[in-house]
Amino acid sequence: MQIADLGDVKLHYRIDGDPDGVPVVFSNSLGTDLRLWDPILPYLPKGLKLIRYDKRGHGLSSMPRGPYSMGALVRDVERLMDLLEIKKALFVGLSIGGMTAQGLAVKRLDLIRAMVLSNTGAKIGTPEVWDQRIAEVKANGIEALADGIMERWFSKGFRSTLELELWRNMLVRQPDEGYAGCSAAISGTDFYTPTSGLRLPTLGIAGSEDGSTPPDLVRETVDLIPGSQFHLIRKAGHLPCVEQPEEYAAVLTKFMRDTGHI
Repeated sequence: MQIADLGDVKLHYRIDGDPDGVPVVFSNSLGTDLRLWDPILPYLPKGLKLIRYDKRGHGLSSMPRGPYSMGALVRDVERLMDLLEIKKALFVGLSIGGMTAQGLAVKRLDLIRAMVLSNTGAKIGTPEVWDQRIAEVKANGIEALADGIMERWFSKGFRSTLELELWRNMLVRQPDEGYAGCSAAISGTDFYTPTSGLRLPTLGIAGSEDGSTPPDLVRETVDLIPGSQFHLIRKAGHLPCVEQPEEYAAVLTKFMRDTGHI
């Protein structure tokens, strides 16, 4: 575990795998920390430099006063990659992490040679929906929303397992202010026009039972980018890397081979 002091924010990050390997940067979803990617790591090929981080207001990163903008989230990972001298990475973003990926690709294509847009969209929800969620979190905490979020995050089968408790606990232990701050960033983001101008290898991944970013939204988003690919993972919700880690890792590995990343 390491901390990067970026001035207005201190980001917790960690690097696994081969320190001299080809870089893969992971950006996780709202309400989770970098442990989101733990289930897939054993299934990834050797020779990769795996960079994960907690976005501002989450995990072990610092929590500047909110609300946050998507520009700030993009700038955070841009500065982290510059600090670590990471270029031409495969960037894997899930949910808000996928929005961050789109924003970073538009701003700094030198940092990204290919990207995976997992369970995300160019625009997610409406400002009204996010305003309501932010107000609820500020009034009653994440705990008040947790059961509904679990239904959107996971398939019915997974919700009947004991493992669900791990992810529910991870959600409710994120800071309320950090969750609300990042919710505001999603609320204010519409990347349909800038994403449609991107030209880089792109893979979309969706979960068949995703109640937060349905497969049609993911497909619509990656279809904005010519030559993109799309993969649907069945029996999975919003976090298919948790429910179907072997398939998720296999899809990532194939995409890396197809694009010459490994």
